[in-house]
Amino acid sequence: MIQYLREVRAEMRHVSWPTRRQTIISTAVVIAISLAAAVYLGLFDYLFSTFIFRIV
Repeated sequence: MIQYLREVRAEMRHVSWPTRRQTIISTAVVIAISLAAAVYLGLFDYLFSTFIFRIV
């Protein structure tokens, strides 16, 4: 187990971590796309539900 943790630590030194600014921008993009998808799917759900309700 100790050897494994040493190897993990060594590998973590090679990781290229994003900057704070990159992290914030990426998070904002993910939130914006999620909201856009939610609105898009919600709109079509509403339209299809209304269409089916009027048919039945």
